[in-house]
Amino acid sequence: MQTVFQFDNRTYVLDQSKAEEAFAQKRVINGRKTVFFNLLPLKYRWAYDLYRKMKANHWEPEDIPMQKDIEQWQSEKALSDVERWIIRMGIGYFSAAEGIVGDNIIHVVRELVTAPELKLVLGRHAHEENIHADSLLYMISSLGINPHECEAMFEDVETIRGKNDFVIRASRALRRDLDLTQIDNQQLLAKNMFIFGQCMEGTQFYGLFGMVLSLYRQNKFPGIGQMFRYTLRDESNHIELFRNLLMDLVDENPAIWSADFQEELRGLMRQAVNLEKAFVRDCLPVHAVGLSVDEFCQYIDYIADRRLAGCGLRELNPGIQNPLPWLAEMMDIQKEQNFFEGRVTEYQKTSALASVSDDEL
Repeated sequence: MQTVFQFDNRTYVLDQSKAEEAFAQKRVINGRKTVFFNLLPLKYRWAYDLYRKMKANHWEPEDIPMQKDIEQWQSEKALSDVERWIIRMGIGYFSAAEGIVGDNIIHVVRELVTAPELKLVLGRHAHEENIHADSLLYMISSLGINPHECEAMFEDVETIRGKNDFVIRASRALRRDLDLTQIDNQQLLAKNMFIFGQCMEGTQFYGLFGMVLSLYRQNKFPGIGQMFRYTLRDESNHIELFRNLLMDLVDENPAIWSADFQEELRGLMRQAVNLEKAFVRDCLPVHAVGLSVDEFCQYIDYIADRRLAGCGLRELNPGIQNPLPWLAEMMDIQKEQNFFEGRVTEYQKTSALASVSDDEL
C-alpha cells in the first residue's frame, strides 16, 4: 500500500509496507538496526507507558526539607548509636549500589536491546539512578557525614562485598562482543535482567529499606525517610521494567526458557536471599528498632517469592506470609499528603497524567 502526497507540483510516495516491515523487525534483541531513534510505531507499548509513569513521578532531593533530620543528628539525646549506624549503613551501601545498577543499564542492557522504546525507558531508569545517588549525597552533606566512612563501609564489610560481587559478575559477563543469536548468550542477558531487576533491586534492597522506614515510622529522619520512600516507589517501576523486558525476551526467544534455566534462576534468587540474610544479621541491628531478626528474614523470603512468581517461576517458600504488614503500608505513598504545598506524594506533573490513546501513536 502506498500513500501519495502532492503539492507545489511535487509528488511524494510513502510506502506503508516498508514501515510495516520495519515494525515487524522490532525486537528486544537482534532486531532492526538503525541510526535513527524512531519510536513510532510503538511495538512495546508497555515500555512507553512505563516511561511516562516514571517521568511523571520525577522528584528532586533538594525539594525535601532536612532540618528535622539535622536537628536529630546533632542532638546527643534524640538518637542512639545504633540508629546513627543504620543511617550510615543505608547511605554507604546505596551510594555505590545505585551506581552499579545505573552502569549496568547504560553499558550493558541498553547497548544490547534494539527497539528504541526500550532504550527510551532504560534511559529514564538510568536517570532515576542518578537522582537516587544525588539524594544520598544530599543526605551526606546535610548531616555532615564523612563520605570516606561510606566508601570504607562499602569496600570493607564482607557481607556487602558478597552482595556486590554477586551482581557485578552478571554485568561483567556481558561486557564483550557477544553473538546474541546463540542461546547461551541470550541466557546470559536474561540472567542479567533477572539478577538486577528481581534479585538486587527487587529483593536485596529491601533489608535496608525496611530498616530506614522503621525509623521513619518512629518519627526519626523524616526527610531521609521520605527520600527512601520516593526511591522505593521508583524501584517498583524498575522491577516492573526488567520483569517485562525479561518476559518479552523469552517470548521472542523461547528456547531460553528451558526447565534447567528456570531452575538456575531460582537458584540465583536463593543465593541472593542468603546473601541478604547474611547482610541483615551482620550489619542491621533490627532488634534495636523493635524488629525480630527471624521476622525480618521471613520478610526477605516473602519478597523473593513475589519476584519469582512475577516471572512465572516456582516460589522457594510457597504460602509464606508477610510478617511485617506495616511495611506495605509505609511503602504505599499514593494517598498521603506530603510536606511541601499539600500536594499528594504522587509528586506527579499533571500534564504528564493525561493518557495517550493508541490511535495517537
